[in-house]
Amino acid sequence: MNQGRHPVTPEKLQITLASGAITASRHKRQTQFFLRRRSRLLLALILLLLWLAGVMIYQTHKPLPPGLSAESPAYKVSTVAFWHDLTYQDSSGKQAREEQILPRILQIIEESRQFLVIDLFLFNNYTHTDQQFPAVSRQLTDKLLAQKAAYPAMEIAFITDEVNTNYGSAPNALLEEMRAAGIKIIMTDVDGLRDSTPAYSAVWRTFIQWFGQSGTGWIPNLMASGGPDITARSYLKLLNVKANHRKVVLSENTALISSGNVHDASAYHSNIALEVQGPIQEDILRSEQAAANLSGAGPLLSKPPEFKPPAAASGEPSLEVRYLTEGKVYKYALDGIAAAGPGDVIWMGMFYLADDGIIDALLAADARGAQVRLLLDPNQNAFGRDKIGIPNRPVAMDLDRRSEGNILIRWYNTGEEQYHSKLMFIAKASGDSTLLGGSTNFTARNLDDYNLENDLYVSVPREQPLYAEVEGYFNRLWNNEGAEYSLPLTEYQSDVTWLKYILYRIQTRLGFTTF
Repeated sequence: MNQGRHPVTPEKLQITLASGAITASRHKRQTQFFLRRRSRLLLALILLLLWLAGVMIYQTHKPLPPGLSAESPAYKVSTVAFWHDLTYQDSSGKQAREEQILPRILQIIEESRQFLVIDLFLFNNYTHTDQQFPAVSRQLTDKLLAQKAAYPAMEIAFITDEVNTNYGSAPNALLEEMRAAGIKIIMTDVDGLRDSTPAYSAVWRTFIQWFGQSGTGWIPNLMASGGPDITARSYLKLLNVKANHRKVVLSENTALISSGNVHDASAYHSNIALEVQGPIQEDILRSEQAAANLSGAGPLLSKPPEFKPPAAASGEPSLEVRYLTEGKVYKYALDGIAAAGPGDVIWMGMFYLADDGIIDALLAADARGAQVRLLLDPNQNAFGRDKIGIPNRPVAMDLDRRSEGNILIRWYNTGEEQYHSKLMFIAKASGDSTLLGGSTNFTARNLDDYNLENDLYVSVPREQPLYAEVEGYFNRLWNNEGAEYSLPLTEYQSDVTWLKYILYRIQTRLGFTTF
């Protein structure tokens, strides 16, 4: 009987089985290959994550370069000068301006003969195309050029941040003019500082930094539309958000520590400055040398300077001063707040307030019976462009809620400028009061050894003129003496402030902030 047209013979069965075995073997090899490749990819991914975690841990905890996060010895001096800039609406509703800081800087330059060391975070004339500001950066440049021309042997060093060249995208014409005239220009290399945005910076350090920032910019300048275009690599470096944020002018005669930049788009900002003379000037010079060393710039001055002794004053010096940089500002801020109790008043005029340690210390001082009065910028404007009020508005809401309204908060009445001051004054009911002012916002980025920062700490007896000056400054703004300088807390609080608080908390936890 016919079993079919193609009967299965032993030979065919053997071939079929062999073919199946080959196919099975091929599938097995392919499976093993894919498993091995997946294992290798998984291992590579694990190693990469471990590497990035290691970079993050090291770059946030590594030792600081020598000379940073420093505090000077305490010095007794007779005088500390207090300067301020204020922009406000006068009684007729017109914008009024009081400018003391830049005129004093220009005067310091004019009076110097031996040397000048100037360190400024923002120094450029870039603005948005639809804006006009006073040409303050040009004014300072011309003064320095004239001084160098009049006294060619005079040494001048100008230290600044890479933001002023858009992180290497384009030369800063003002700085190049000064360089050509023999002024030493130092662009601070902040890569040696700790990383304040570790999740991003670990990726940048591993994959991106090796390509540098050179090239022709082609991406619009988001910081100033009238400024030069920026390269992609420069934007990628900017996202590390770390800076030389210091502001100091030092000569053989004096030292001025300020919250203000000489920067066209910042020209209308309200700021403060403190000026001091004496042995502390040597500490300030050493601190600036440490900043210059980050860039391998060599000595700022070719020979040790001869500082001019302070003018003689009647009576014993009664002010105690210290020069503080980076994390030492945090130490003295916390110590000052912790020492405040019943009858004491903590005044704070601050552009950014966002550090949890400071916030908790203010709440504890309030609970002990100290009066806390905060004058804050509403964070509604950045160089003529709108902001959404972070961090100060959600922080103010939180402080008001947690203190049950005991901590008093007012907003500076800004227009298209910022209340850019960084000043704390603790008026003691008995004993010496304390003053802390300079470049440092009260945020983790500014206080926790990430940026370069500088402040002057002053212990002030009540009978000293400086006490009355600073207390008068705060009372004038708080009580609207002669103009509407400040507004009540409710002016910038709304139903969406809670959403801003959540966003603020997410930003601070991840480190993706500019504050």
